[in-house]
Amino acid sequence: MNRPANSDGWKFWAGVVLAASSAALFATAFRSAIGAVLHAVSGETSVVAAFHRLPFWVRLAAPACGGFLAGVVGLVAARLPASHGVGDVMEAVVLGRVRLSMRVTLLKSLASWLAIVSGGSLGREGPLIQFGGAAGQRSGELLRLPADRIRLLIAAGTAAGFAAAYNTPFAAVLFVIEVVMGVVVIDALLPVLLATVIATAIARIAAGPGPIYGERAFQLQSPLEFVAFAGLGLVTALAAQGFMRIIAFAEKSFHRSWFKNPWRPAIGAALAAVIIAFIPEVAGNGYEPLNELLDGRFGVAFLMLLLAGKCLATASCVSSGSPGGVFTPTLLIGGIVGYSLAVALTAAGIPLGSPGGYALVGMASATAATTHAPLMAAVLVFELSSDYAIALPLILAVAVATLVSRMINRESIYAGELRRRGVEWELTMEGRSVRTR
Repeated sequence: MNRPANSDGWKFWAGVVLAASSAALFATAFRSAIGAVLHAVSGETSVVAAFHRLPFWVRLAAPACGGFLAGVVGLVAARLPASHGVGDVMEAVVLGRVRLSMRVTLLKSLASWLAIVSGGSLGREGPLIQFGGAAGQRSGELLRLPADRIRLLIAAGTAAGFAAAYNTPFAAVLFVIEVVMGVVVIDALLPVLLATVIATAIARIAAGPGPIYGERAFQLQSPLEFVAFAGLGLVTALAAQGFMRIIAFAEKSFHRSWFKNPWRPAIGAALAAVIIAFIPEVAGNGYEPLNELLDGRFGVAFLMLLLAGKCLATASCVSSGSPGGVFTPTLLIGGIVGYSLAVALTAAGIPLGSPGGYALVGMASATAATTHAPLMAAVLVFELSSDYAIALPLILAVAVATLVSRMINRESIYAGELRRRGVEWELTMEGRSVRTR
């Protein structure tokens, strides 16, 4: 990325503030609107608690209806000449040749909101990150900044959206560096840092200052546990690769000529609804069951059902076209794998620390395996838990998970999306090599 000119400096920093504030306020409104609708329908603000209270037939029908409505909105958005998605954000920042339309972003966010509020197994972070990038683009256009400055604002807005979604400012910065940009550029780092501060501060005013999964305190029983954590990195890498292959298979299955919008996302959501009707914990992004998992409230048999159900339901929703993320579902999948492995090793007579600690490390390992961003994954879970004792196991496990995942498939989940769009890049000691088709 070229160094932008020093002119219009005050406009640029005003754009950073505007993009970051917009991303944080949008994230707050997005979450609040979901909670308000769920409370009006069921008296609960949590999607899992709401679905536990709803009749069985509603649990079957609601996701399908939400998927259909999301498909209708997506059909409208598809007719507009603009891009969306994390892959588009990456291409807009790195190559500067993609325009992130605010109109399309809002339509896609509405579609995602409809799918999520109706119980779809989707992450909320997708629309929040995409809105942040679009807010950066729009801020630069309103202030009539040059193209290079707008690319920096897109990066800053993306970080702000991530920070507002998870209340993790350092991980948001690393997400932009490791995933979106792939290289450290000081001209981008400074506005990204400022944007995450602003977005996190606003998000904490609305949602509270503490980690979203609560403060944890897990201790190692013995240095020999590092062997178990290295094994956990291996196992979660295999699980994450399996999850990515399920999504790829589902995408290939749904994208047939006879599957058209809005019926395609409706069918995908209906298939997920069959699972959700019997296992309400599958509904939503996975935040609620993750909290209960870390508190040790689930048995291993139920966790195996939840693992299978979450993988299948998320793949069905995402692959059929319901807009949403897989970031938080991946955290849940890794958490289940980590917790279950700890319980199994303990049952075999191996003394370990709390299974909740392994769940935390599993969350980071699965994220690293899918994104190939180990530093971001480790810092993310460290910020989510505020547990310093887990730092070394986190670093070890994410390193192993990333190594094994890259041995199986050199592409991350986002790099695969870019390749399908005709853009490939490779990071080496010499820098980033970009190839386009």
